[in-house]
Amino acid sequence: MFREMRRLKQQISEQECVEILQNEPRGVMAVYGEDGYPYAFPMNHIYLDGKLYFHGAKEGHKLDALAMNDKVSFTVMDQGFRKDGEWALNIKSVILFGRVRKIEDMAETEELVRKLALKYYPTPESVEEGIRKSITRVQMLELTIDHMTGKLVNES
Repeated sequence: MFREMRRLKQQISEQECVEILQNEPRGVMAVYGEDGYPYAFPMNHIYLDGKLYFHGAKEGHKLDALAMNDKVSFTVMDQGFRKDGEWALNIKSVILFGRVRKIEDMAETEELVRKLALKYYPTPESVEEGIRKSITRVQMLELTIDHMTGKLVNES
C-alpha cells in the first residue's frame, strides 16, 4: 500500500524516527483540502504510546477538511548538523501517514492538553493557568500512524 523509500541507504531507524517525533517541537500536517487543493499547516505535537496528539480550535479549515477525509501526512525535521569542514546541513526527517480523530471526552482532552503543554510552557503553573483559561475552547486530535519512514539527507 505504501511505497518503499527509494534511497534506502539514507533511511534511519524507527527508533531515530521516534526520537525526532519526541524531541522536535513542531511539524507540518497536510490534509485533503477544499476543491482538491492540499492544505498543509504547522502543528505543535506530542508523541505518546505510538500516536501523535495535537491541539487546536474547535472549528476551522483544518477540522472541516478532516471531517471530509481523516487521512493525513505529517512531516517533522530535526535542526540538522554539519560535519567538520563541511558547509552542508545533514537533516533527519520523518514522514508519516495516518488517520486523525477528534478527542471528544473532556477528561481525556484535559489530560492530553496538560501533557502537550508541559512540552512547551515554561512552568507547570503556567500550564495549569492556560488550562483554566482555555480548556473549553480546545480540540485535541489523535493521529494513529499507518506508515512511517525517516531519512538522513545531506543538502550538498
